[in-house]
Amino acid sequence: MIVIDRSTRAFLPAGELGRNDDYEGKVHSELMELRVQVSMGSEASPADEQRLVAEVLAKDRKATADFVGRCSDWVYSFVRYRLTPRTEMVEDLTQETLLAAWQSLPNFRGDGNLRSWVLGIARHKVEEHYRRSIREMESPEPGSAAELAETPMLEQQLDSAMRQERVEATLALLPEAYGLALLWRYRDGKSAREMAELTGKTEKAIERLLARARENFRRRWNDAR
Repeated sequence: MIVIDRSTRAFLPAGELGRNDDYEGKVHSELMELRVQVSMGSEASPADEQRLVAEVLAKDRKATADFVGRCSDWVYSFVRYRLTPRTEMVEDLTQETLLAAWQSLPNFRGDGNLRSWVLGIARHKVEEHYRRSIREMESPEPGSAAELAETPMLEQQLDSAMRQERVEATLALLPEAYGLALLWRYRDGKSAREMAELTGKTEKAIERLLARARENFRRRWNDAR
């Protein structure tokens, strides 16, 4: 657990704080506040990044605050893009990623830059959220052939207008598993087979889920006209 020393704005392992310091409940809000306050600055060199990591591992307070501040902007932007328009989990997943990155720092070897390494952890966290949400969705009953058919027009809407306000607003109205399934399939390019392997469902169950999600999207899209 990483917590914040209010007097220095530094992030510390929880065990280093006094027993009477009740900071853990405020980690989330403080971390998000620091994300806004700390500038990313210029791109660091590999040597600078290695030095920063070494100082964080040595429990240097200033270096730890610098690490979290530097990484939080990268992670928040990445996670928000991957979850839009269902952004209610963005801050939670951002914090989970930063904690995981801090805990995994001994494994950072500097083969790539720090940003790529941290965003790899963020990508894993987002995909785990997708898997969990879709896995928990009950598999729909088999539908008609017409219902299961792909709809080229809908695919074009999702592919070409994914960032448009109306598409995002429509996706936000869907049950979470439906919205994430459509994002995973059409924005991220996952096949039904890949989605099945990642969630532990059968390929047929994923196809039925996508069919229901498309139908739900189409109905809400038409209702908004």
